[in-house]
Amino acid sequence: MIQTLRKLVTFDEFVAKYPDNTGKRYELHDGVIVEMSQPTGDHEEVVGFLAFEVTRECIRLNLPYFIPKTALVKPPENESAYSPDVLILNRPNLVNEPLWKKESTVSQTESIPLVVEVVSSNWRDDYLKKAADYEAVGIPEYWIVDYAALGGRRFIGNPKQPTVSLYTLIDGEYQVSQFRGSDRIISPLFPELNLTPEQIFQVGGYSV
Repeated sequence: MIQTLRKLVTFDEFVAKYPDNTGKRYELHDGVIVEMSQPTGDHEEVVGFLAFEVTRECIRLNLPYFIPKTALVKPPENESAYSPDVLILNRPNLVNEPLWKKESTVSQTESIPLVVEVVSSNWRDDYLKKAADYEAVGIPEYWIVDYAALGGRRFIGNPKQPTVSLYTLIDGEYQVSQFRGSDRIISPLFPELNLTPEQIFQVGGYSV
């Protein structure tokens, strides 16, 4: 992220201005509009690869899911709105989302089977703030893909190493499992998914 505008705004004020036709991306963090930096090529390759793999699995299983381009996730208890790197939506539940038709925003557990964030320089948001807020929404599965080992040592180990942290909602709280190297990623949502961190990280130009 490259700039934070410190005037506090409500969610309604935020979506009234979003997008602003400048091509820039914004999120709302507790009333603060945050301008997101242009992602690197490596970051975009990882996001694209993950979106492709997840979409392929959805098609194989004939699931009613899709990946929107710029939809927002709104936590229930604060003035925030996030635009995840990969957001899986459950199409049948969107009729129950009051903000979907006009503002492409979701806030219900049943609408969001999976969120993926690919870590960049703002890693604290992914590991701390977004993890807490996605937990509050009740999103069953949240992946943090740290292909460049940017996160803090308390999250990815010491020495740091590229890691996929998979948060699963159990009794209302996230429990984390971590995968590295040639580990097969164990996803409750996609139990037959055949994917390893090594495959993901190599797409981003990182060998493990």
